[in-house]
Amino acid sequence: MIAVNDADTKHLFDNRYGTGQSTIDGIIRATDILLAGKSVVVAGYGWCGKGVASRARGMGAKVIVTEVDPIRALEAAMDGFAVMSMKEAAKVGDLFITLTGDMHVIGEEHLKLLKHGAILCNSGHFDIEIDLKALKRMAVKVEKNVRNYVDAYTLPGGKRIFLLGEGRLINLTAAEGHPASVMDMSFATQALASEWAAKHRGQLKPQVYEVPKEVEDWVARLKLASMGIRIDNLTKQQEAYLSSWSIGT
Repeated sequence: MIAVNDADTKHLFDNRYGTGQSTIDGIIRATDILLAGKSVVVAGYGWCGKGVASRARGMGAKVIVTEVDPIRALEAAMDGFAVMSMKEAAKVGDLFITLTGDMHVIGEEHLKLLKHGAILCNSGHFDIEIDLKALKRMAVKVEKNVRNYVDAYTLPGGKRIFLLGEGRLINLTAAEGHPASVMDMSFATQALASEWAAKHRGQLKPQVYEVPKEVEDWVARLKLASMGIRIDNLTKQQEAYLSSWSIGT
């Protein structure tokens, strides 16, 4: 087995730039929301979360990040985003985007705190990142398709919450997924990693392998060439210096 999602040519581009762009695309197609000035809560600051947070900020949103991992939370804070718990964020967010790969990131305790008109969507995993059973149980009225891909849930007291794409991946339900010009790297890496496994099958033990660096470098160089970009190569002296333990501090 090869851990393709851990490949740099996959998660640094497909997850970050692909999910970042296609998620915002799906949300705007479904809602026609103006992101400028809105408080956008991004749940999860992995590579998908990083991409969405970056693009939401680029469109003028006030981005809040929620996390359970202290390193990622610290990274988000030093990237300039507000970081807080989901309980805190639930009170102030206008748009919530889950990108965690886990379940019930927005649960009943958070749903009770949402503002009237809050929009919920998922772009990370299956339709369990938002606790849909709790949302349906709490609702006194459900209106399907108030807009394409938008359902309205009225909670006790008249507060309305809008759910996009039935809680499924918003970039696939309301948009077209990632652009082909970023998926090409992911698919090339997967194909070449499969070829590598087939060629070396007699030498491989039953375990999880990383994508070989030579495969990743080849994919990256092909992508650069397709973009008309040239980069430098190390000289023999530079290679010797980088591998030396006898020079430098």
